[in-house]
Amino acid sequence: MIPETTLAFSGALHAQVKRHLFPQDGLEAAAILICTRTPGPRRRFLVREIIFVPYTACKRRERDAITWPGEYLEQAIDLAESTASVMILIHSHPGGLFGFSDADDESDRKVIPSLFHAFGTLHGSAIMTADGAIRARLYDPSLQARAVDLVTVAGDDLCYWWDDKASFTGPENRPVAFTSGMTVELGRLSASVIGASGTGSVAGEQLARLGFGRVFVIDFDRLELKNLNRILNSKRADADANRLKVEAFAEAVAAYRGEGVAIPVPASIATRDSVLAAAQSDVVFCCVDTLEARQIADLIAAAFLLPLFDVGVVIPVRKKGDAFAIADVCGRIDYVQPGGSTLQDRGVYTPESLRGEYLRKVAPGAHQQELDAGYLKGLVEEAPAVITLNMRAASACVNEFISRAFPFRLESNRLYARTQFSLAACEEEHFSEDVFKPTQNQLLARGDTEPLLGLPALKAPTR
Repeated sequence: MIPETTLAFSGALHAQVKRHLFPQDGLEAAAILICTRTPGPRRRFLVREIIFVPYTACKRRERDAITWPGEYLEQAIDLAESTASVMILIHSHPGGLFGFSDADDESDRKVIPSLFHAFGTLHGSAIMTADGAIRARLYDPSLQARAVDLVTVAGDDLCYWWDDKASFTGPENRPVAFTSGMTVELGRLSASVIGASGTGSVAGEQLARLGFGRVFVIDFDRLELKNLNRILNSKRADADANRLKVEAFAEAVAAYRGEGVAIPVPASIATRDSVLAAAQSDVVFCCVDTLEARQIADLIAAAFLLPLFDVGVVIPVRKKGDAFAIADVCGRIDYVQPGGSTLQDRGVYTPESLRGEYLRKVAPGAHQQELDAGYLKGLVEEAPAVITLNMRAASACVNEFISRAFPFRLESNRLYARTQFSLAACEEEHFSEDVFKPTQNQLLARGDTEPLLGLPALKAPTR
C-alpha cells in the first residue's frame, strides 16, 4: 500500500540530527524538527529546520529518559508558527529500543498539548536509534496518535523505514537488490518520469516492470511517425491518431500491470498540475531534452526533498569532407540529492544557457534551434536511430536508483554523483559528490509554500 504519511529528510539534515542525538555519552538527547508539507492529497512532511536542544539545557538526561526545556519549545513555536509548520519532537534511544516507551508516552502527554495551545492542528514526536533509523507519530488536538507510515532519507543512499515492518528491536532488514523483496517494497513507492520520449519511455517501462506502485509520467507532446523507432510500446495507430505520449504509455502499462499504476499527466513540467503530480512521488526521473525542464526538475527535488535522477544523451558530429562523421556517442547520469549540489551547480544548465534556449524557442524559424534540439549535434535528423543509446542511458539511470535504494556497490555511492560514458571511446567516468560545490538553496524543503517552487507562474489560481 502506498504510504499515506511520510516524514522526509535530506541526507545532510539527517546526519546533523544523528550527530547531535548521539554525543557518545550514552544518554538521551533531543531536537525539534520544523516541517513543511507537500501539497495534498498525499501527506509528506519535509524537515526544513532543526532546533538542537543543548545537552545542558535538559534538567534530566538519562539512558532512558529526558526532559524538554520550555525555552527551546518556545523558540521552536516562534519559528514554526510564522510558517504554519508542523513540529516534531525527536529524541534518541541509546539503548536501542526502536519504538515509543511508556516514558515517551507520558512525556508526550505533558508536552504535546503546549504545542497545540500555541498553534496548529498537527504535531508529533519521533525517536532515533544509534544506526540512524527513525520512527515517528503524529497527534491531532485530541491527542490521538497515528504512526507515520514511512520515514525517508535522501542522501548518498536512499533510506526507507516502514512503521508496519518495524519491531521494538529494530527496522526490518532491507530487501536485497534485484530480488522479489525489492519488487514488493517498490510496490509501495511512487515515481515520476518527466518526459515520455526516447529515454523517458525506456525509463518508465523499467520502473513499471520493476513494480513501482505508481508511475506518474509527465509530457505534453503527441506521437508522430518519426517517434516510432525510439519510443517503446508506441504503435502506428497512435501516431496516425496523434495520441498523447503519456496516454499511450499508460495504456501499455495497464496491459501488464492493470489500471491505476501509470498515471498520465499531459502537460509541460513547467505547469502547476505537473509540479503537483511530481510532488506526490518518492523519486523523480528527468528524461528531457530541454534546459528549462531540467531546471524545473531541479527545483522540484529541492522543494519537496525528492531524490532526482537526470539522464541525457548526445552524439556530437563533425564534418569530414562533404559528409558528416560521428565524433562521439555520449551519455550522462546525474544523481541529485536535496541539499547537495544541484544540476545548476554542476553546470548542466546556467542562466545564460537558459536564456539562449528561451530565445531560440521564441524564434522557431531559427535553423540553430533545429541543430541544438536534436540528438546529433550539428546535423538535422528527423528520426535518429538512437534507441540503443537511449536504452543504455536509461538503464544506467534506473540502476543508479537501485544502487542507492538497495545498495550493492563495492564502493560508497557518494563517489557516483555523476556517471558519464563514451561508447566511441569505450570509457566510463565517475564523479564524486565532493567534486561539485553546492550553493545555498533557499528552496530546500519549501513544500507547499506559495507560489510553488518560488515561481510566480505556478501560484495557486485566485478564486
